[in-house]
Amino acid sequence: MSLRDAVERNSATPVVFLHQLPRWVLPLTVAALMLVGLVVRGPWGTVCLTVLALFLGWFFYLSWPRLDLTERLLRVAALALLVAFAAGDLI
Repeated sequence: MSLRDAVERNSATPVVFLHQLPRWVLPLTVAALMLVGLVVRGPWGTVCLTVLALFLGWFFYLSWPRLDLTERLLRVAALALLVAFAAGDLI
């Protein structure tokens, strides 16, 4: 079994859980983490941006095989920018 298969298999339950939530919960949570991460300086801002980066990285990994080159580049750029903001908050 490959790593991708293992990640997809272990991600099935959390993805189903997220799908069952009301539609507004996920975008509101992502926006709140982003807002707190960019406004609050120090460890709390870094934690929020890091959690958001991990969550988006997981989602990006799951959707990677079906994306074309442009979509892949945009997602890598978005994730890199988010990680740069999180790292910049540590300094």
